[in-house]
Amino acid sequence: MENPPPLVLASTSVYRRALLSRLGLAFTTASPDVDETPLPGEHPAATARRLAEAKARAVAAHHPLALVLGSDQVADLDGVAVGKPVDHADAVRQLTMMSGRSVIFHTAVALIRGASGRTHVRVVDATTKFRTLTKVAIEQYLRRDRPYDCAASIKAETLGIAVVESIQSDDPTALIGLPLIAVVDLLRIEGVDVLGSAVE
Repeated sequence: MENPPPLVLASTSVYRRALLSRLGLAFTTASPDVDETPLPGEHPAATARRLAEAKARAVAAHHPLALVLGSDQVADLDGVAVGKPVDHADAVRQLTMMSGRSVIFHTAVALIRGASGRTHVRVVDATTKFRTLTKVAIEQYLRRDRPYDCAASIKAETLGIAVVESIQSDDPTALIGLPLIAVVDLLRIEGVDVLGSAVE
């Protein structure tokens, strides 16, 4: 049986690395050199899709024999992107703005087979209703969880779940940053059976 091509995650995110590790596949990581600035008038979902593919392409150029996974997440509040906070004050502003409202986290994943350039892209949404948050609750959360490297100032896999009222998504891992159900599907398209390849 032919060995599957090497798998490369086009990300240095500790969150995405931990998520991909759940599948039990051997993989390496590489940092994509991609400008993540949204284009003028670009919808948040389109930004996530474009950047996921751009990250995968940037790394695939240096790994022609590999399958390369790129991913990006953009939070969407009424059609406006909410990025990572620049500092504590910005995180307070973001959470105050999202208090009691629903935010859609668009998480895109792209898989590129380096040699052929064959590309598959999926976008998975997680509609997240935030609790009504007091100033004290916001400060307590930020001081304890320090989600300053996360879109919309929420780290859902830790204490951030306490600021959330509900989450609606086809994939519970999408909100954390890498939709694993979609990843498994895309790998299968390229001939990698995760269950057949998983480490015991």
